[in-house]
Amino acid sequence: MAYAMGPISGGHFNPAVTAGLAAAVRVPWSTFVPYALAQVAGAVIAAGVLFLIASGKVGFTTADGFAANGYGDHSPGKYGLFAALVLEVVLTCFFLLIILGSTESRVPPGFAPIAIGLGLTLVHLIGIPVTNLSVNPARSTGPALFVGGWAIQQLWLFWLAPIAGGVLAGYLHKALFAGDPTGR
Repeated sequence: MAYAMGPISGGHFNPAVTAGLAAAVRVPWSTFVPYALAQVAGAVIAAGVLFLIASGKVGFTTADGFAANGYGDHSPGKYGLFAALVLEVVLTCFFLLIILGSTESRVPPGFAPIAIGLGLTLVHLIGIPVTNLSVNPARSTGPALFVGGWAIQQLWLFWLAPIAGGVLAGYLHKALFAGDPTGR
């Protein structure tokens, strides 16, 4: 998707990425709310399409979670709130560091989506057993709206932690590369 939609939106599908880019002074903070609204709208539409497909299976129900993010009894591995919080902050931070590093002007152009896609795959392989991995508040919101109940009640964590991880990465990247020759 980064290759497909990157020329239109810069590949922004994730409020945590937008927050991290703003913290790194790559985009203005004023873009956060409009981008986040568009990102959530896209995620809800995508979850709706998946719901239509999945509901074509006999016996389908959202009771199994419909890939909603969760902790405690709703974690695939029954991990608690603190573990979920740490995981989501750390993996989002790492994901954003990959995005920020691979999109630096000193890096050969055209390869960022490969590094970003592989990084996203890696963090998902690590995090799915813990929370079904968010690292994207919009992605978390779509399924949660279809599941309702506990998924809505736990959604706050999957907004707070990824945005905190994104902002942490943005400030960390800015601090590490403040004097770099690109002027960023």
